[in-house]
Amino acid sequence: MAAPGARSQTDGGRRQAVKTAYKVSIIVPLVVIALALLGTFYTLEEGHQAVIVQFGRPIGEPVTEAGLHIKLPFVQEVIRFEKRLLIWDGDPNQIPTKGREFIWVDTTARWRIVDAKKFLENVATETGAQSRLDDIIDSVVRDQVSSSELIELVRSASWEVPEQEVLEEVPAEQEEELRKQITRGREEITRTILTEARRIIPQYGIELVDVRIKRLDYVESVREKVYARMISERKRIAAQFRSEGEGRSAEILGTMEKELRQIRSTAYRRVQEIHGKGDAEATRIYGESHGRDPEFYSFQRTLEAYEGGSNKNSVLIITTDSDFYRYLKQAIPDVKQSLRTGPR
Repeated sequence: MAAPGARSQTDGGRRQAVKTAYKVSIIVPLVVIALALLGTFYTLEEGHQAVIVQFGRPIGEPVTEAGLHIKLPFVQEVIRFEKRLLIWDGDPNQIPTKGREFIWVDTTARWRIVDAKKFLENVATETGAQSRLDDIIDSVVRDQVSSSELIELVRSASWEVPEQEVLEEVPAEQEEELRKQITRGREEITRTILTEARRIIPQYGIELVDVRIKRLDYVESVREKVYARMISERKRIAAQFRSEGEGRSAEILGTMEKELRQIRSTAYRRVQEIHGKGDAEATRIYGESHGRDPEFYSFQRTLEAYEGGSNKNSVLIITTDSDFYRYLKQAIPDVKQSLRTGPR
């Protein structure tokens, strides 16, 4: 027989085990219920949508309304997607135009998920969707660029031909290009790209909202040729301006020289008229003086002749009975007398 103390300890251990089992039987269901409740409710933020997946397969319709929603705990999973516009930005591609000019084409697009269930089944993630858009949009862009002239890619269909004075400054071949009427234009080409891409994309649960050609540029080899042609053309226009300027300068100088000759001729004629009038007046005065005192007139004219025809190197050979020598002959005795007596 067991002692009374040993029996008491055994009964106490049994009671403790029963209490522990009782607590566990209560706590475990409560934890399970709490986890179930937490797994049952989920929230969906504004601007997002969700697909419920059970055992790896989507079930039901996509959830598009923001707020608190219910799902089966443990067996169902919530996969969220953006409902807002997303950006696709393609890599620049080197594409030949219809005229065989190689250009860099850089495009961008805006898209959104409109059928989250179909999107999950076909592309699964946004990264997968971006990859599909790369293939689709790049292919359509390449087809459209390759079938279009470069002038249609860079010009709008509503572009107006420049004024005639602008056209006169460009070469004949470029003038023909400027006058060329286009039927499509850049806007029409981008609309065609959008339409063609939209026909393929809906199977992925995607809506393509817009496509734009962000940048067009020549490849390096073509760019150098274009720059060389632009430089040559600028030099040609500069030479034309210089030639026109030189022609205008020569015209102005010719007009100025003509006017100067005319002014000189008028001035010379006026001077001659004045001289003529002066000579006539002098002749008149001399004539009047001769009439009043012929001897004095003769004396004055002789003195003027002496003054005009003599200098220190002059040699005059005249006879003593010459009229030109008459006044000198009369003055010699007075000079000799002055030399003898000296100055007074």
